[in-house]
Amino acid sequence: MPDIAVSAARPDADLDRLAELARDVIRRAQSRGASASEVGISVDEGLHVNVRMGEVESVEYTRDRGLSLTVYVGSRKGSASTADLNPTAIERTLDQALDIARYTGEDPANGLADPALLATEFPDLDLWHPWDLDAAAAVELARACEAAGLAVDPRIQNSEGASVSRGGGYGVYANSLGFLGRDCGTRHSYSCALIAEDGEDMQRDDDYSSARRAVDLDAPEAVGRRAAERALRRLNPAKLGTRRAPVLYDATIARSLIGHLLNAISGGAQYRKSSFLLDSLGQTVIAPSLTLIEDPWLPRGPGSAAFDEEGVQTRRSVLVDSGVLTRYLLGSYSARRLGLTSTGNAGGVRNLHVSPTGGDLAAQLKALGTGLYVTELMGQGVNGLTGDYSRGAAGFWVEGGQLAYPVDEVTIAGNLKDMLKQIVSVGTDIDPRGNVRCGSTLIESMTIAGS
Repeated sequence: MPDIAVSAARPDADLDRLAELARDVIRRAQSRGASASEVGISVDEGLHVNVRMGEVESVEYTRDRGLSLTVYVGSRKGSASTADLNPTAIERTLDQALDIARYTGEDPANGLADPALLATEFPDLDLWHPWDLDAAAAVELARACEAAGLAVDPRIQNSEGASVSRGGGYGVYANSLGFLGRDCGTRHSYSCALIAEDGEDMQRDDDYSSARRAVDLDAPEAVGRRAAERALRRLNPAKLGTRRAPVLYDATIARSLIGHLLNAISGGAQYRKSSFLLDSLGQTVIAPSLTLIEDPWLPRGPGSAAFDEEGVQTRRSVLVDSGVLTRYLLGSYSARRLGLTSTGNAGGVRNLHVSPTGGDLAAQLKALGTGLYVTELMGQGVNGLTGDYSRGAAGFWVEGGQLAYPVDEVTIAGNLKDMLKQIVSVGTDIDPRGNVRCGSTLIESMTIAGS
């Protein structure tokens, strides 16, 4: 494995240029009749390499730029964007936004964020860690990742490939209230997907590592080995008959349950009345043993930011307290539609931590006793309005707290209102790679439809 070379230099000079451009666009919008305006400008750069069976399949360098502009003429709104930052393209984008604003309908909920809520604190969240990795070195890392997996067992004979990515982005957000915020961040990863074969049975699985800093990534060989081990343990699955039983979601997919909760309590779902948790503020929405805390200022967190997409200050706060919903997830528009105040969640939740109430995975399996341990979900059978839930699943049947045999081609079903309240425990085996930080999650009972 090559030495990891990094550069700590922030793109301050580039951010200065973007800031001046943003201020100029705001000035021009105001001079041409906009009563208010906001602009975001971003630059993203990266390298992605993929190999399969030791051969290079792709090497991709990316450098994307973009400008998004929103103007308001009274309570009319117009938005336009461009990937070209030359003066002619920006002028055309400004024309388009103004034309749209002049001919769209009025909406009193339109407008910039409340000036009193705009960010005034900009802590260093330690998000910028460029990785000085060229294509040749990235190819060798990807080969090492895949080779380590292929060497685990003779039954690993094929691969869907291994990849290495490095990337970073920076940008500014400005509005006509005088706010200007800057942000920058990096993200790097290894991933590997392998195929195990035993007779006529073939099973695929994968693994990955992702981090802000390259030095925080798992070794590529470890990622490859885990992908192989995950594929091997799925070989020769058995069928299950239809039944009701406890279900344990692996930490890697447990965040999807919380994701359904977040969608239901978003301001958009609430004012559109398209949520299974409609008007749920102050009510119990999840098991009383659980508390959910948003921490946007988490150092090197995957969702960390000092301000949201409208410039509103983000802060650490409790979203669900002992099962009770304390607030919705609101941007300025949805807050006005509901007669509330923005919660700094334009663009979504940031670094949501689900408090553990159980032990590690072994303890969670013991608490499951006899039931289904789900490691993969398939399909999109979730009704956000009613909460009805039906997903294809694969994993393991568990007996006496131990993995008994792999299973696939089953469907797990329930209603999210009940499922969230019937969470027995959340494990300490938190998966730190996602914006929702959650451990394995045990649900008291679900319908399992099998053969």
